[in-house]
Amino acid sequence: MNIRYSFLLLLLFIFGNAQTQPQENFVKDNFTKQEFYIPMRDGTKLFTAVYIPKDISNKNKYPFLMQRTCYSIAPYGENEYRRSLGPNKYLMNDKYIFVYQDVRGRYMSEGTFTNMTPQVERKTKKDVDESTDTYDTIEYLIKNIKHNNGKIGQYGTSYPGFYTAVGTLAQHPALVASSPQAPISDFWNDDFLHNGRFMLGYFKTFPVFGVQKTKPENKSWYSNSMIKSTSEDGLKFYRDMGTLKDGYKKYYKDNFFMTEIMNHPNYDEFWQKRGILPHLKNINHAVMTVGGWFDAEDLSGPLNIYKTIEKTSPKAKNTIVMGPFSHGGWGREEGKHFHNQIYFGDSIATYYQKNIETKFFNHYLKGNTKQDAGLPEALMYDTGAKQWREFATYPPKEAQKVNFYLANGTLKNSAGQGSSEYYSDPNHPVLSSDNLKDFNGFTPRNYMSEDQRFAVGRPDVLTFTTDILTEDMTFAGEILSKLNIASTSTDADFAVKLIDVYPEDFKPAEKKDGVIYGNYHQMVRSEIMPARFRNSREKGEALVANQKTAVNFRLQDVVHTFKKGHKIQIQISSTWFPLFAVNPQKFMENPNFATKEDYTKAFIKVFEDSSIEVEVLK
Repeated sequence: MNIRYSFLLLLLFIFGNAQTQPQENFVKDNFTKQEFYIPMRDGTKLFTAVYIPKDISNKNKYPFLMQRTCYSIAPYGENEYRRSLGPNKYLMNDKYIFVYQDVRGRYMSEGTFTNMTPQVERKTKKDVDESTDTYDTIEYLIKNIKHNNGKIGQYGTSYPGFYTAVGTLAQHPALVASSPQAPISDFWNDDFLHNGRFMLGYFKTFPVFGVQKTKPENKSWYSNSMIKSTSEDGLKFYRDMGTLKDGYKKYYKDNFFMTEIMNHPNYDEFWQKRGILPHLKNINHAVMTVGGWFDAEDLSGPLNIYKTIEKTSPKAKNTIVMGPFSHGGWGREEGKHFHNQIYFGDSIATYYQKNIETKFFNHYLKGNTKQDAGLPEALMYDTGAKQWREFATYPPKEAQKVNFYLANGTLKNSAGQGSSEYYSDPNHPVLSSDNLKDFNGFTPRNYMSEDQRFAVGRPDVLTFTTDILTEDMTFAGEILSKLNIASTSTDADFAVKLIDVYPEDFKPAEKKDGVIYGNYHQMVRSEIMPARFRNSREKGEALVANQKTAVNFRLQDVVHTFKKGHKIQIQISSTWFPLFAVNPQKFMENPNFATKEDYTKAFIKVFEDSSIEVEVLK
């Protein structure tokens, strides 16, 4: 198997396009493939493959189901068929006109690729974006593919999820159903950045996103730029790399996307233009947003896209599904479903595909579009109780806000007068995992539910833990970290982890060999916040040394029941390496270009009026 083909398979796995094993030759026996270029309003032509059911006729019409992607619509050639079609085998068997398109500047399509193409004001035909490309594609398909039923749906996972989300703005009357899955909504909080802090664990992905092609390509032209692992100890690569500045100069000085990230440390116009949330207005068709609670790449996106559409588009039939999945995990059935070392149940992806996704598209594309599909408003998997829950509103209106105050190693129901202190040294950062092999991964995945015992007791980590719970406690909704801190340095990051501590004698229903589940410290949610952005994302602001300062930020949502006999724990640190680039802890206008000489040690206090605000279902 050649390197390029192996890498393509890896991308299919990572970005959620992998599917359950299809029937052999089903696609070729039941569909006719066509390939052609579709002209956009500015003259750019986008390469498109269409799989048309062989039994289509004037009396047997089919709707379209489309995916637009930057990850290749291979295999290319009208006699070369995909082994499966659509987001799942049930929809494939039900048969649609399946459409795949390379977006601008990717693979066989014309144009220049832009990461998260900004939405534009349309004054002339040259004013184009992904929503206009979606509209023009739909218009062409409706007019040129015979015997369609006049309806189209779209779907996609990860980057294709972004194209689906922004495609909801096409406002084409034929577009009746969209399912953005693991979509990016704002690069400031998805994928490469979290609250503006660079996610170093993504470092090896940049050839995919930052190398332009110069001609039509049916294979990955950027393969030679990929960084190859040299040791099973993946941490060695990041230690040897040095600073982020060092890594940029050594590997990516000619990578346009990495250069953009390095040169835009603040939430300036460059990043603002790439956020789609302000544009999600007046959507009037059915939207089902899908995400995974353990999606290390795009957890923010699905939650915020759903919430935004809920506020701005009352005519949209708006649904959200969040399962116990990593990035795109709902697209492939694994039987006994684990995330990392934690078991969540059997055939969970099949349940979603068969009862939710297939029902959504079949109803709106083949049924009565004006009627509701009968899906729950919010179908959320409780990752502690290990079961699906349905909510009429999300976050649930019945949830009550509760504050856990951080005091003397414990979580209390009222604020204290003292403080806790820890030591932070950027030269010796807190590791984000003790699984050294995992650092060789293309993107980080396992850390989202990983055992955090390795960080307990370190002088650079604060730990706050409840007593053993005497009854179940369910968190359902948003989490707000409200820290009051003082640092001897002029800048610092704050990484906050919410952890479920298992009983000492815990025995899971299903387990993995070699794992000690007694006293397991399972991470439930986490986030990082640079103090420089505490008042404004648009411009960094230095800390005043030793001055008490509020640093408030959102962790992403959870639906998680902490069971009776468990404990709730919060961990706080200022480094989280190599998952995130190290903050030099010295205020700089652009910390991306910090050198080792800029690294500053600090003593940091967290005052006892700091709290973690959660929403609890009573």
